[in-house]
Amino acid sequence: MTDEIKKPRLLVVEDDYENQKFLQIFLKRKFELEICDSSETFYEKLDQSKFDIILMDISLRGKKDGLQLTREIRGMDEYKDLPVVGLSAHAFQRDKDNAYNAGVDVFLTKPVQNDVLMDTLIKTLEQKSGIKVQ
Repeated sequence: MTDEIKKPRLLVVEDDYENQKFLQIFLKRKFELEICDSSETFYEKLDQSKFDIILMDISLRGKKDGLQLTREIRGMDEYKDLPVVGLSAHAFQRDKDNAYNAGVDVFLTKPVQNDVLMDTLIKTLEQKSGIKVQ
């Protein structure tokens, strides 16, 4: 039997390949990661796995953006309390308001410092679901 600590499961919703690669390398120290890049793959991932927290890029290319996806999962019983950290290159107050109105728990703007991103994910997860991150 192994005493390996189970990492929380993080779904990263990000359509930029470079950002995906960076986030994967950086966040896998503390999280078990899955990455998707569109609304279609987002729902596939949600159907396949249970996640503890979502890092949601607000400006996704494609049919639906991160705001739309966040609004949709907030309307589902199964995911309405799932912690969502919104990430956007848009730093205007209006963008922030839209993100919070859609249902994100925390809103960060790109570029975000590594330690700020990690701390925000961990704090949000611990506060919303009581999951302790090692």
